[in-house]
Amino acid sequence: MPNYLGHRQQIKRKQSDKKKCVCLPIDYRLIEFPAVWSELREMNQLCDGKIICAKEEIFPIHRAILSAVSPYFKALFTKSWRGNSGETQEVTINWIPGDLFSLILDYAYKGTCKVTVENVEQLLPVADQFEVLGVVQLCCQFLLQELSPENCLGVYKYARSYFCHDLEEKARKYIRHNFKKIWRESTEFKELDCGEMCKILSDDELNVKSEELVFEAIKSWVEVDGSNRAEYLPDLVECIRFGLINSKFVSSNILTWKPIQDNKKCKMIIEPSNRTSEKYSRPRIPYEILFAVGGWSGGSPTSFIETYDTRADRWFLSVNTDVVPRAYHGLCTLNNLIYVIGGYDGQEHFNTVRCYDPVTKEWQEKACMYHVRCYVSVCTHGGKIYALGGSTGRIRLSSGERYEPERNQWEMIPPMHKQRSDASAAALENKIYIVGGFNGEDIYRSAEAFDVETSQWSYIKSMINPRTGVSLVAFRDSLYAFGGYSGLTRLTSAEKFNPNQPDEWQEVTQMLRARSNFATVILDDMIFVIGGYDGYTTIADVECYDPETNEWYDASSMNLNRSALSACVIPGLSNAKDYSYLSKTKNFGQGQAGAKNRGKPDQSGEGPHIELGNKITGSVAGSQSHRY
Repeated sequence: MPNYLGHRQQIKRKQSDKKKCVCLPIDYRLIEFPAVWSELREMNQLCDGKIICAKEEIFPIHRAILSAVSPYFKALFTKSWRGNSGETQEVTINWIPGDLFSLILDYAYKGTCKVTVENVEQLLPVADQFEVLGVVQLCCQFLLQELSPENCLGVYKYARSYFCHDLEEKARKYIRHNFKKIWRESTEFKELDCGEMCKILSDDELNVKSEELVFEAIKSWVEVDGSNRAEYLPDLVECIRFGLINSKFVSSNILTWKPIQDNKKCKMIIEPSNRTSEKYSRPRIPYEILFAVGGWSGGSPTSFIETYDTRADRWFLSVNTDVVPRAYHGLCTLNNLIYVIGGYDGQEHFNTVRCYDPVTKEWQEKACMYHVRCYVSVCTHGGKIYALGGSTGRIRLSSGERYEPERNQWEMIPPMHKQRSDASAAALENKIYIVGGFNGEDIYRSAEAFDVETSQWSYIKSMINPRTGVSLVAFRDSLYAFGGYSGLTRLTSAEKFNPNQPDEWQEVTQMLRARSNFATVILDDMIFVIGGYDGYTTIADVECYDPETNEWYDASSMNLNRSALSACVIPGLSNAKDYSYLSKTKNFGQGQAGAKNRGKPDQSGEGPHIELGNKITGSVAGSQSHRY
């Protein structure tokens, strides 16, 4: 895609023009114009005007039709014309090429025009100049759809040049959320000026897994033209949150870099005494928010919701009185909404479905499932929710059903080969996989796959270990099965399976702690396992697995010990700050951030942590064993 930094047209709106931006309206849709307009244009009938473009290219037009889509042409035709009403009005606009003006006419007569990678850079400013709002919107929609790490910086600059504020903000969000890819893949990154770099790197919402990445990005930018760019280092170094970087990395990687060694201002900024200040130690706002909902704690189900800020490595506890206490339920996200499916409250088994909007923070009831399902396995695929197996409280189920949000309806799908409660499901490519589980007598090693296209179940290779209360995760091209109960003990073991290869399930590094009936999510390209039951008590422990290194790391524990909970992750929330450490510091008083680097030694000078409540502990009552 081109750079989008081409020559501006001769006439543009002045920067002082503060019109409300309408380049990306919420209710955008294509407009259908009367077919007769195109017929009149094609047949050159009833034309009362001519536009003469560059190279003397002439376009017969209907003044009323152009005036209907463009205030510019309406003013031009009504205010500047001094001839008789029956005469043809000629207007020369010799700075616009005929192929671009032809696209403007396409929109005027048809309600749409063909926007492409090759013409969008020139078409948008022309449409902006002629005030053809529909074409501006088509161009902005096209640019938004085409956003990629390779072109987003150019799109951002381009939108800013032509005061397309909505597109500018969307591009800025894309840059923040995809910074690592942009830095590594975009040639435009190397062309940023210092001011643009500082604006990006200082943003609280910059999505970086660690501040080490910020330094590496600065280093690569400076080394493009070291002799001229080194002078900007103090401004750039100010953007790094040094209080969140391992002190060993600072001493061995940052302070040993020659441009830093040669710059006294930089060395002063990096002084250990400065790193503990709020400016250099406050975590950024996470791009992804983890929600842990419900579960079994202290001998009864709970309605507690906790959220996790991965940048600060902190859990925040909230009591939501609008949540019915429940455990052994399913949980998933779809269209940035959280769905709580089925479950058990200690007395009643549910077929109900509730939906939570984390932006409005409101709950809604949705259509009930056909069957009551506790210990249900839930996943999403193709914009639909799948609820598989489970128990009614009396019988284990082999049936499955799926939910379509647009219709708010469930439909039954073919049953599995086996009754499975306390199994776990995940979607990978065009199949739904389910592993393990319990039928009232046996704990399974077996696994099945549902082909969404053929609506058929088939067995896949069995796991190494029997597992119930297991967690299955689809990550990249593989399935990972963690923990569970074997019939004898709670497991620390984990195994991996690639459906596209003929290999058997393969063991991966064991978890740090045995657990069953726990929650699992993917966050920061790592697999987090959360809470559960270790055979003696409910636990709040959280650990994360890096598939690339095959290693486990500790993460901060939840505030609440619980098993039979469910968890999910939502990326890109517009109000992510509400769930972040930065928001909590405002609500509970200022304090330095205490974020840890998972899997890395503690940092020197780490500030005090903000605790939002005492950890609540509870052992599991007989309810944990009633299933077997």
